[in-house]
Amino acid sequence: MELLFITGTGTDVGKTIASSIVAEALGADYWKPVQAGFAEGTDAGLVASLVTNKSIVIHPEVYKLKTPASPHIAARIEEIIIDIEKIVANTPASDKQYLLIEGAGGLMAPLNEQEFVIDLIEQLNGKVILVSKNYLGSINHSLLSAAICKQRKIAVAGWIFNQQYMDYEEEIVRWSGYKKLHSIPLTTTIDQAFIREQATIFQQNNASGL
Repeated sequence: MELLFITGTGTDVGKTIASSIVAEALGADYWKPVQAGFAEGTDAGLVASLVTNKSIVIHPEVYKLKTPASPHIAARIEEIIIDIEKIVANTPASDKQYLLIEGAGGLMAPLNEQEFVIDLIEQLNGKVILVSKNYLGSINHSLLSAAICKQRKIAVAGWIFNQQYMDYEEEIVRWSGYKKLHSIPLTTTIDQAFIREQATIFQQNNASGL
């Protein structure tokens, strides 16, 4: 079983939609170990509602925090400490080729007072898929994310880009040295049909593997 860790250049860049597409495309089980904020539903719940591959298992969170904030702040408010070792110890077993793990926020989102999402990735020894939403400023955020992956020697499968803004994608690919895995088009309707369609394109574009 190979661990694929979906992380992003920041919050609200499309990690959960990207996770749904990749899970559907690869038939991968899904796990979001840390959920911060669930008044409008959890990310795991959204993935479960969007994928149609009945073999996909949605694993429960290790930490499910009510407060919609950075995980370390949400945990502090709720008087708990997020323990990376506990997350690693509770990594779900799977008979699939891939277990897809969705992070909280970006690579440097704090999980506790000393450790960040990137530290969890290192502990899990997962391969990263970087999600970048195309907006003014995304080149800077994307290249900073790529730079810290290189600095920490994190294995990166490539980019998933979300929506469109000018011609940023190819420039980010060229400057980062990481390939483009997929580009999610701007849409007004995100439903099972859209996820299936995008998963098919993802499969076609990455037939040689990640």
